Amino acid sequence: MNCKVLLPSEVFLDKEVAKVVAEAGNGRFCLLPQHIDFVAALVPGMLDIVAADGTEEFYAVDEGILIKRGADVMVSTRNALKVPDLGGLRLVVEEQFKTLDDREKAARTAAARLEADLVRRFMELRKNG
Repeated sequence: MNCKVLLPSEVFLDKEVAKVVAEAGNGRFCLLPQHIDFVAALVPGMLDIVAADGTEEFYAVDEGILIKRGADVMVSTRNALKVPDLGGLRLVVEEQFKTLDDREKAARTAAARLEADLVRRFMELRKNG
């Protein structure tokens, strides 16, 4: 199978693999070349890839989507990191992706405040005009 991990700004990974193990909202699952086409919404967690030569690699991935179509497996996610040590994976996921989520929440809050201020000013103009 050919596995691609796509980030918003780049192709993070593109390699031949024998097996992909990922994590969805209802648990972990494994994809092998003979499996049927498949789609899953991924949660922040681990992506375990066994290369064609049998070596195993671990990646921390943010939420995203996984699509298996024929011999292609594509993962689209906001963020991914290669993790050399499986023991530290959970900590990396929690630290890296929680920080990003906190930043996004702050940005959404700021945008909501700007929107509310804009609406309030339009209401004032309507009232005075």
